[in-house]
Amino acid sequence: MSGQAHDHQEIVEEVKASKHQKVKLAVVDIDGVLRGKYVNKAKFLSAAESGFGFCNVVFGWDCADVCYDNVEYTGWHSGYPDAEARVDLSTFRKVPWEDDIPFFLADFHDGKGNGLEVCPRQLLKSVEKKANEAGYFPSMGFEFEFFNFRETPQSLHEKGFRNLTPITPGMFGYSLLRASQNQEFFSALMDELLKFGVPLEGLHTETGPGVLEAAILYSSSVEAADRALLFKSSTKEVGGRLGIIPTFMAKISPELPGCSGHLHQSIWTSDRSRNLFYDESDPLKMGEVFKHYLAGQMHCLPEILPMVAPTVNSFKRLVEGMWAPTKVTWGADNRTTAFRVLPGSSKSTRLETRVIGSDVNPYLAGAAAIASGLYGIENKLELSDERVTGNGYAVEDAVSLPRTLLEATEKMMNSSIARSLFGDAFVEHFGNSRLWEWREFQKSVSDWELKRYFEII
Repeated sequence: MSGQAHDHQEIVEEVKASKHQKVKLAVVDIDGVLRGKYVNKAKFLSAAESGFGFCNVVFGWDCADVCYDNVEYTGWHSGYPDAEARVDLSTFRKVPWEDDIPFFLADFHDGKGNGLEVCPRQLLKSVEKKANEAGYFPSMGFEFEFFNFRETPQSLHEKGFRNLTPITPGMFGYSLLRASQNQEFFSALMDELLKFGVPLEGLHTETGPGVLEAAILYSSSVEAADRALLFKSSTKEVGGRLGIIPTFMAKISPELPGCSGHLHQSIWTSDRSRNLFYDESDPLKMGEVFKHYLAGQMHCLPEILPMVAPTVNSFKRLVEGMWAPTKVTWGADNRTTAFRVLPGSSKSTRLETRVIGSDVNPYLAGAAAIASGLYGIENKLELSDERVTGNGYAVEDAVSLPRTLLEATEKMMNSSIARSLFGDAFVEHFGNSRLWEWREFQKSVSDWELKRYFEII
């Protein structure tokens, strides 16, 4: 439960009593972009009871609102009708920077009582349900790194997204000095997001001009993804108020490290009393469930990589020596590997999946992690003994990840594993949306090409 009320009727009554005559409603698209609208309170109360229509173009266009020509779910051939959306009352929040206006997330359904197969939030819900039915209750927490610039939307476009002014210059990782020099922004993120139901465990500067890293407090998988999505959108709203533009692009410069979206995970019993990843007798405190779960993620990752590296730019981050993995490796507290095992107490033993970038759709990343982990548990996959103790980039016989979005997408669309985990409808829709993204990239002319070829060729 995200809001202050304790059951659905209480939530409805609180909205009725709100001083506001409008409510903020939002859904998430395939790219992890928050789409939404303000609705009249009476309209919301009706929608909370019986659902509402939301144009299904949100699954028929890309992040730039350009319509796909290669997906079956919707398009000019369907006329872009409304899809059935239902308010998830458990997501109730109040937006503190908008005078505590009520806020809710909604899900898409197929009109037959089932979750819409191409809806990312519904995909994660279905994966979470499968895990729960098997007796496994995932706990997850996202971390995001992001650059911040003292710009406005207008100045970004006027400058052509070049020569932007970071909120602080220089490489100042873990700098209290730089944090204090941007105290208003730091405090707003820590304090206002807490009031919004997106609690941060920590916030600090990372190495790079104007780079911050936030660790979001862990929760159950769907709630964790909600928090991650709302963190990204809220940071942009709070920053905009202060004249700051954050970016969650995976890689903004070839000279600087990229921005991660690391995902921490553990599996618990239904009453959350026991961490099934933990085994006191194991040297790394890893129980059998943990080992199978990790083996499953390692086995499946090359088959489902676009779910955690969804853009052309994602693959610019996955390069050697830039704090992002390029091979399927694991190690104990090793930041050069794709999977970092964190041995600890019965409460803290967990897995960190490090391939994920900050440009990720958190619902798809969560679904990919849990579904592949369950695959390992169900099939009792054995974890490789080849734990990396040094430089993960130097391991010669490890499986290499696909190097481009095209290669990764084609691999996923041809993968029987991906289809068994997520269904044909999702794999086809998501895969075609990634192929579209690659086609759009292929039509572009980069600064590199202009500088290299314009005069000399």
